[in-house]
Amino acid sequence: MDNNWIVENLENALSTWNEKLAEIWRLLSESPQAFKGGRIWAVMVNINGTLKAIGYALLVLFFLMGVMKQYNSFQEIKRPEQALKLFIRFALAKGAVTWGLELMTALFEIVQGVIANVVSASGITTARKITLPSAMIKLIDDCGFWESIPLWAVTLIGSLIVTVLSFIMILTVYGRFFKLYMYVAISPLPMASFAGEETAQHGKAFLKSFVAVCLEGAIIVIACIIYSLFAGSPPSVASGTSPVTAVWKYVGELIFNMLVLVGTVKLSDQVVRNMMGL
Repeated sequence: MDNNWIVENLENALSTWNEKLAEIWRLLSESPQAFKGGRIWAVMVNINGTLKAIGYALLVLFFLMGVMKQYNSFQEIKRPEQALKLFIRFALAKGAVTWGLELMTALFEIVQGVIANVVSASGITTARKITLPSAMIKLIDDCGFWESIPLWAVTLIGSLIVTVLSFIMILTVYGRFFKLYMYVAISPLPMASFAGEETAQHGKAFLKSFVAVCLEGAIIVIACIIYSLFAGSPPSVASGTSPVTAVWKYVGELIFNMLVLVGTVKLSDQVVRNMMGL
């Protein structure tokens, strides 16, 4: 059994993890307009523009439904204060449909400012790389053939878990971009609900849900910062124990810390929704 292969196996898994973590840091500071060269954003903007026509039709429908439900006769609507109230509601709802994209972009930029402040306050601007300690490499190199067999199994399983966790985490961050794009594309439809007093709650829920998706980035950043602080103190290599026990303990602690980070990233949307009462 080649001990160098065991070391190389662990180092490749850690390299994959470091690459994905660095990519997450980059993605969290990137806007949907710049993601993938802006091609996806351009398509979503076109869909948004197409759906505005339907949004205006729904705007009129929700407005009339609200008027008929709220007022018993046309005479009540003719009162100046009521007519002004209805006009303002209709105008604001039309503005929400027309400039909803700009409103959502502004909300995203505000959250990105929060993320930038969090990163600046932490003093951690990039993901800290995890490297295999030299003491662990020496421990593996000193193993004989028979001792290397269980080490091969331990490192193979550990490397596989680390690789899977790294892809789960990056897919979660990519999923956030998918949700942002979908919100942008269909925004004219829920925005039209602001025209009716009874249906306005749906528009409010839509905006709160969009802000929650934006804030997922802040939770993920904080989780990455905490993980980086943990990674700054890597698991120690115990002396006087068998190589298999030492390697197993090292790999186990690494995977535990990674599981905590991945779990937090996966639950970031639920954390934000609980905070916002969604």
